[in-house]
Amino acid sequence: MNMVIAPLHEVAHGRAGDKGNRSNISVIPYSAEAYPHLLEQVTEARVLAAFRHKGATAVRRYELPFLPALNFVIEDVLEGGVNGALGLDQHGKALSFLLLGDIRVTVPAGCVRNWRHR
Repeated sequence: MNMVIAPLHEVAHGRAGDKGNRSNISVIPYSAEAYPHLLEQVTEARVLAAFRHKGATAVRRYELPFLPALNFVIEDVLEGGVNGALGLDQHGKALSFLLLGDIRVTVPAGCVRNWRHR
């Protein structure tokens, strides 16, 4: 099996939301074959590390194997909340792009979007 390292956004897409000072980000692989690799590599610790610079204090991961998808609830990441933060674009949607671009994963080449076209 030909394994490659790729940014998470080439293996999965995300959905996000926010409430108060909490962000909710789902990571949904383009291929079900990628899901076990994401389970191993996209951990609470890695997600927390990706958002530590924004003040995140805790991450809880929920596994949804029948979709397949992962859902992360990130605490204290919105600088007090969308309405109270001084920074622009602190919504969950913007943060999902940070997560998908920041984390790299090792997966079979066939799990990477458009891999064969490179």
